[in-house]
Amino acid sequence: MLKQHLQLKLGQKLAPQQIQLMKLIQLHTLEFEEELEKELEENPALEIAKEESKEDEYTSTDETYENEGTDSIETDFDVNDYIYDDEPNYKTASSNYSADDEEFDNESLLTEGQSLYDYLMEQINLININEEDLKIAEYIIGNLDTDGYLRREIKSIVDDLAFSQGIYTTTEKVTDILENYIQKLDPSGVGARGLQECLLLQIEKKVTSDKAVSLAANILRYQFDALTNKHYNKIIQKYDIEEEDLKDALEEISKLSPKVGGNFDTQTITINQEIIPDFVIQVKDGHVIPLLNSKNAPTLRVSEEYKDILSTYSHDKNSAEHKQAALFIKQKLDAAKWYIDAINQRQNTLLQTITAIVKFQKNYFITGDEKSLRPMILKDIADITGFDISTISRVVKSKYADTPNGIIYLKDLFSDSLTNDDGEEVSTKEIKMHLQEVISRENKRKPLTDDALVVMLKEQGYNIARRTIAKYREQLNIPVARLRKEL
Repeated sequence: MLKQHLQLKLGQKLAPQQIQLMKLIQLHTLEFEEELEKELEENPALEIAKEESKEDEYTSTDETYENEGTDSIETDFDVNDYIYDDEPNYKTASSNYSADDEEFDNESLLTEGQSLYDYLMEQINLININEEDLKIAEYIIGNLDTDGYLRREIKSIVDDLAFSQGIYTTTEKVTDILENYIQKLDPSGVGARGLQECLLLQIEKKVTSDKAVSLAANILRYQFDALTNKHYNKIIQKYDIEEEDLKDALEEISKLSPKVGGNFDTQTITINQEIIPDFVIQVKDGHVIPLLNSKNAPTLRVSEEYKDILSTYSHDKNSAEHKQAALFIKQKLDAAKWYIDAINQRQNTLLQTITAIVKFQKNYFITGDEKSLRPMILKDIADITGFDISTISRVVKSKYADTPNGIIYLKDLFSDSLTNDDGEEVSTKEIKMHLQEVISRENKRKPLTDDALVVMLKEQGYNIARRTIAKYREQLNIPVARLRKEL
């Protein structure tokens, strides 16, 4: 039996412009330019304003936008409602652009190069080999990764050859082709099934009469585990050699490449894009000035031509075709206005956020010393700007700033805090810097353990647990003491 009843619900819906704004905010400069170009292509009612004069064209972004939402488009409308005698000229502009914007060039650099696959295929086709073996060799080459390794099991390749190529062979045959053809190609080490084999293939092509090379090959073949774990004393005792002999052998091993395919392009054409800073931080007479790097953001406006076209359709309201065309044009005009408003709000949000960050970290931007970085989390900037934490997160995501001390990743400015023995809050970045300094000064023959690092940092006033030291060390990509050992 059907029943009718009332139910109250509390919900929150995002207006289209708010969704568009959130999307635009998290884009960095290059992505933002691509998005602009895409929108200009898709919406003919949006166009780039002609440059008339700087004073008329640029407006301040200091204006606050209280109403971020936009009413939805009405489908039942009178076209005359959209025609105004004093309609404002919607534009996107900012007076907070860097004077040095012309220094940044976002053009992609196209470079032609040969892939590892093509290079190996050229070589294998010059070898005297029968047709079936050539197909197997080509299939093996196609299964090599970009580093030049064969990560797949031989049995899997045998199965694939049978199912996809109609070639029925054995693991012995595929292994033979791999070892006697593929692994003989240039570069040395290609076709290896692991790091040990890769290094051995390279060292074996060197002059074996050399004492250091022979010892290096012996170590790689029979003492690889001891080598990777830096058990140098075990190796010295095993071969009854002097420490200098081991140093010479290790030097030969250090000349080998663990990724022989690394010098080749993964594609025939690769795109190399430089980092384009989203902000420019200037320091003048002790003042830190944040600017938007917006040279490549064109000044946009709603098309006057489309407004005129819309007005012409108002004279024939009875025509269904005219009404449908007018609806399409009005939707495009509304979308253009929404987009321009979203860009204005994006620039305003970015500028307010970077201004708050600069104010919070003023000493760092003036001195350039990372030790002067204050502990700063997203909530700190959210409290200053009045924006939501998620908005601040979107702003700093993938964004860079050009400072007097080089280009920095905005997210690197954020860090948690710890209290030292003096009761002062210090940034975790400062602690990590001290940790790096202590490790850089350690005796490499007897590296400091995490427990020893705890004691040394405690002497400097940082009372940190051993597991925290281990976490910071891993974040800094510093291996454990055993693997930092050197002769």
